[in-house]
Amino acid sequence: YAFLFALLLLWSLNGTLIDLGNDYRRHMSGGSLIISNLDKDQDTGVYQCTAFSTWGSILSRRASLQFAYLDNFKSQTVRSAVNVREGQGVVLLCGPPAHSGELSFAWIFNEYPHFVQQDSRRFISQETGSLYIAKVEPSDVGNYTCVVNNTVTREKVLSSPTPLVLRSDGVMGEYEPKIEVHFPDSVPAAKESVVKLECFALGNPVPEISWRRTSGVPFPSKVKMKNSNGVLEIPNFQQEDAGTYECTAENRRGKNAARGRISFHAKPHWLQTMTDTALSIEEKLFWECKANGKPKPSYSWLKNGEQVVTEGQVQIENGALSIAALNLSDSGMYQCVAENKHGIIYSSAQLMVLASPPSFSKSPLRALLKARSGSEVTLECKPQASPPAISLWKKGNEILQRTERITLLSNGTLKIANVTKRDAATYTCIAKNQFGTASTTGRLLVTEPTRITMRPTNMEIIVGESIVLPCQIACDPALDVSFSWAFNGQLIDFQRDSNHFERVGGSISGDLMIRNIQLNHGGKYVCVIETDVESLSTSAILVVKGPPGPPDKVSVEEITDSTAQLSWTPGRDNGSPITGYIIQARTPFTVGWQAVDTVPEVVNGNMLTATVVGLNAWVEYEFRVVARNAVGLGEPSPASTKTRTEDTIPDTAPTDVGGGGGTKSELVITWEPVPEELQNGEGFGYIIAFRPVGTVTWTRAVISTTSVSRYVFRNDTIPPFSPFDVKVGAYNNRGEGPFSSIANVYSAEEGKLRTSQARSVSAAQIEVIWEALPALAERVLGYEVVYWEDDTKPDTIGKVRISGNYTLVNITGLKANTVYYLSVAAFNTAGPGPQSAPINTTTKKPPPDRAPLNIQWNMIGSTLTLHWDPVVAAETESKVTGYLRHRYNDINTILTNKTTVELSLSTNDNYLIQIKATSEGGDGVGSEPIHIHKLSDENLIIQRERLIWRHCIPFQPCVIDLF
Repeated sequence: YAFLFALLLLWSLNGTLIDLGNDYRRHMSGGSLIISNLDKDQDTGVYQCTAFSTWGSILSRRASLQFAYLDNFKSQTVRSAVNVREGQGVVLLCGPPAHSGELSFAWIFNEYPHFVQQDSRRFISQETGSLYIAKVEPSDVGNYTCVVNNTVTREKVLSSPTPLVLRSDGVMGEYEPKIEVHFPDSVPAAKESVVKLECFALGNPVPEISWRRTSGVPFPSKVKMKNSNGVLEIPNFQQEDAGTYECTAENRRGKNAARGRISFHAKPHWLQTMTDTALSIEEKLFWECKANGKPKPSYSWLKNGEQVVTEGQVQIENGALSIAALNLSDSGMYQCVAENKHGIIYSSAQLMVLASPPSFSKSPLRALLKARSGSEVTLECKPQASPPAISLWKKGNEILQRTERITLLSNGTLKIANVTKRDAATYTCIAKNQFGTASTTGRLLVTEPTRITMRPTNMEIIVGESIVLPCQIACDPALDVSFSWAFNGQLIDFQRDSNHFERVGGSISGDLMIRNIQLNHGGKYVCVIETDVESLSTSAILVVKGPPGPPDKVSVEEITDSTAQLSWTPGRDNGSPITGYIIQARTPFTVGWQAVDTVPEVVNGNMLTATVVGLNAWVEYEFRVVARNAVGLGEPSPASTKTRTEDTIPDTAPTDVGGGGGTKSELVITWEPVPEELQNGEGFGYIIAFRPVGTVTWTRAVISTTSVSRYVFRNDTIPPFSPFDVKVGAYNNRGEGPFSSIANVYSAEEGKLRTSQARSVSAAQIEVIWEALPALAERVLGYEVVYWEDDTKPDTIGKVRISGNYTLVNITGLKANTVYYLSVAAFNTAGPGPQSAPINTTTKKPPPDRAPLNIQWNMIGSTLTLHWDPVVAAETESKVTGYLRHRYNDINTILTNKTTVELSLSTNDNYLIQIKATSEGGDGVGSEPIHIHKLSDENLIIQRERLIWRHCIPFQPCVIDLF
């Protein structure tokens, strides 16, 4: 409990406080009582804890401690024999000894461990312990011992044996059932307990036991029948299980019944309790607690653990406690106690009786209160006082009296209706009781009403634009003003939504800027103006228009070889009506989506179907739809399911038909294959038709391979280089398509060229010379030289073409020291003719890859003398045959086989000189350039003197001689 601090806890046994200081077996731990070495005589009884504090004391629930035990049977002598006739019923009594705690019973037949097994003829009552045999049989003769078990202590005791003997005066005849075991007429059952009802009858033949409820209500599934229906068990007993139960025993001689009522009992539980209460002196206390239970609980009240009795101001009626006029001595801890025979419950609460002078420390008047002219003002006077204080109001130094506009309420509140500037003043509330007086003061300021000078208006706007919604006011300068905006009922968070929303304007402006407006920004915007004295608002509807949303459910209703009937459902118009649709298609042969032609040509916004035309046959298509409105094109719909157009005969002929060339007696025909998307069906192929020019009859050939683009017709009767008319068509499983236009193609030429010479010029160049064919202008357009490194490697082939009647060509870019094979053929519009017999030649070794070193030079007047070390070629390089000197200004080259040279230079030019070794494989690597500047008089530092430079070796000292 909240009131409990600095607690003192005491335990009592049977109403007597336990002296824990002198009791070595009992001690407390955290408020719990711990008892060691339990003693039946000293520790049996009812325990209760009392908690004491400065506010009073309360009692805990009571706890009962009992000890289970089981005594021995008093007499261990042999019990008297029970004589019974065969067929007669018998009861063997157990008579359990003194005990405490729940018992269970069993019977031993003759000797352990032969226990009597219960069935429809034998029954052991767990209420009395007796053994019942409905009809004795000869096999039942013997000694019976009752076994009693204490389920708590696990103790077990055995009775003396009871002999069962058959009488010799005959067999018992049949008789109707006689119920020997039955439950009481009234059985109280606690809520949620397990209820067991026993019923067993003697009889001949053995009776059958059955159960029912007299109300006719069937048993729920939780009800169990045990021991051949001798026990009815009801687990988790509830209110609805209460009622009259009947047991019936029946055989062919008759039947008997026993019945009893099970009543529902429950320990108390609270429906209503009291709470901690603080009241002023002389006020009235009324506490009421209510509990439910079966039987109905009785109530009592405790104050600080002592019984409260009715006397004077204190009245107790059932579960209610009332005190007419409280005084300080009534403070304390109170408990309401509800009890029936199944249990007892406690509810606790603290009563504080207060007595104090008035105080405004917790509820003073505001130092400055602002009110709008014409409004109603409420000033509350709420002092803390016990008993409650009497209040009066002053305006300035005048005591306020009730008028038409001024209302003084009994709780101390002052109300002024239709406030004017004359009401602006200082107001004081004075509170008084028998313990003292207190006051609180505040000033009332009356302001002019606030006006909205500029309001937002309903607008339509396009996605992506920006606008400002105005919200401006005129107000009294004494007021504090704040602006806020709500969008569709939710306050706008300007920090979180700063990407789109911003407050703009000054202190009396709450304008809202919305940037980059999106579709989800459409809705109602409310500007809320809050001042010290009032709240105003103004609103506008913003309609955002954007491109349409994506259409949906695009499907192909019907498809032919060139058309597709489509349908779709519209998407959102996003504030602007849909004005039309665009159909797009995609195939495995297109790059992305492409617009397609439709019927009607223009699909307006009211249409949800269209026919796509101009499709290719036997191609798999996907379609999608794009809507447009006045704002623009929207997002495309999801793609339709892939659908293939029907097949048809080809409608496209091969293009770029030509040919020519080949070997003797061949007609070579070529064409550009028809793309797969234009083949229009399966089984596609080509039909090649040709005839000599001037004849009528066409020769045809069929090729079933779609990717082939060349056909060679061989026949020894074909004249060389004779013209043919050629055309190529297409076909598929549906039939033949169109042919291409007729092209003129020449058959192969007959003669071969003879190459006269192939000469290696350098390490990277070969010169080829051949004899020209007889001058036939219409037949020869030029010559083609093909070359290769190795006959076994056709991928190394190269080709050079030269137009005109030339008989020589230089082939460059070759590998050094490599054997090349070469052949020459003439060509014309029909292509190259037969090739000449191949020849071969080997390129030269490569030139040296070292530049001349140790170059020395001097200059006297305009004469330059150069000297250098010779370059020695390696075994894999061409031998040096001389040296080249390049003068770059006039691009002169001088060849010499020496390692020295004199040059006469002009005085008005700049020179850059480089030296290279030459060989039959080509030029070697050049030396570092030598720069010679102009030699005119104005550029000479020393006139008419001789100046000599020696070329410096890299990274070595360099000497410059001046003369």
